[in-house]
Amino acid sequence: MTRDTALSLSDDAFETGTFWQALADLVRIPSESQNPDAAPHLTDYLTEQIIPRAKRLGMTCTLLPNPMGGAPFLLAQRIENPTLPTVLSYGHGDVTHAQSADWDDGLPPFELTHVGDRVYGRGTADNKGQHLINLTALESVLTTRGHLGFNFKLLMEMGEEIGSPGLADLCETEQDRLKADVLIASDGPRLDPDTPTLFMGARGALNFDLSTDLRPGAHHSGNWGGLLADPAMILSHALATITDARGAIQIPEWRPDSLTQNIRSVLADLPEPKGADPDWGEPDLSPAERVFGWNAFSVLALHAGKPEAPVNAIAGQARATCQLRFVVGTRVPDILPALRRHLDRNGFERVTITETDEDPFEATRLDPNHPWAQFAITSITRTVGRKPHVLPNLGGSLPNACFAETLGLPTIWVPHSYTGCNQHAPNEHVLEQTFRQAAQVMTGLFWDIAEHPPTK
Repeated sequence: MTRDTALSLSDDAFETGTFWQALADLVRIPSESQNPDAAPHLTDYLTEQIIPRAKRLGMTCTLLPNPMGGAPFLLAQRIENPTLPTVLSYGHGDVTHAQSADWDDGLPPFELTHVGDRVYGRGTADNKGQHLINLTALESVLTTRGHLGFNFKLLMEMGEEIGSPGLADLCETEQDRLKADVLIASDGPRLDPDTPTLFMGARGALNFDLSTDLRPGAHHSGNWGGLLADPAMILSHALATITDARGAIQIPEWRPDSLTQNIRSVLADLPEPKGADPDWGEPDLSPAERVFGWNAFSVLALHAGKPEAPVNAIAGQARATCQLRFVVGTRVPDILPALRRHLDRNGFERVTITETDEDPFEATRLDPNHPWAQFAITSITRTVGRKPHVLPNLGGSLPNACFAETLGLPTIWVPHSYTGCNQHAPNEHVLEQTFRQAAQVMTGLFWDIAEHPPTK
């Protein structure tokens, strides 16, 4: 039995429809972690779907209590020989709000629906379909070879869409159980639907509010216009000092020092991002460098007065919810103090900074020349006949620091979705051909670990 046999077997799961039936079963569970009423479904997803599938792969399964009291975690593992390499994988079975009323007619969020090459359903892209592909690939290798040739551990959580509560604490307290040689997992989008993507970390994210609270209520704009300071105008001018007119960051401490020549050479091989505004962002950087090698400041929401029903009054307060996406090389403890110094220098002492309740994501990055990264690149190239797109880190954020920092693992992420998948939005979907290729990629990757594992 050969590698090609295993690849063929993974494709059979799509030819026969067994993959899509399994995905339909996963999508059918309304595991909305943002919806308190859906709490029972979070555990059901693990006990009714993932545990039976893991047991068929010869794994022992343990539900681990959430240190923060939320939905439990699942640790499933197959240990063939302690001397073999050990792969830790990760996935999340929770989804964002369904937003049922906003989906197109004939597309119920919790039913799998095929329309041409698109397959719709909440969680198809983020993340149910992605971890199902990886389990399908494992099954293809196991059926073909009779054994994996390595040890495998799967950590599944049910709270990623609400910030992964308890995950960091669990990784800290369960380091012995989670000990491995590498993390290989799947989340996020490919750069191009037809070409595999590999990323080895993620940008961090810190959310905070900027506000001006000048007086308890609003005042008539005729009687008081020109006499009272306008909090919305003060806040707008303060925001305008954080970047220039094209969004380039103006706070020196927010400008990273980690965009090395090695990172720039890797990013130079990437395709031009589709839909990017050519005159936005750091002017001396390429589009790929701006999103994968640099920091970005965003205003997520802006509020003053009553936007839904404006009245002739000067508001007493204004608020902006802001975010900094940042790469390795940014001093996280100094992000907000540096902003405070910047605002004070520019005369905006009345603008208050408040960090939101959400825990910040940390920035992580693995050197693209790391042996595990080079191994994955070689394996994927062997399967599809061309090199994948290689990112030192994803432009978005995910809880990679738990694995890279707490567990000290090299982290390899192979995403199976694409940028137009509508994750977190109505009409979430995946592309059938992308998923079929992704199953081949993961089958080849798991097959090759037994034959050519990187040296420790």
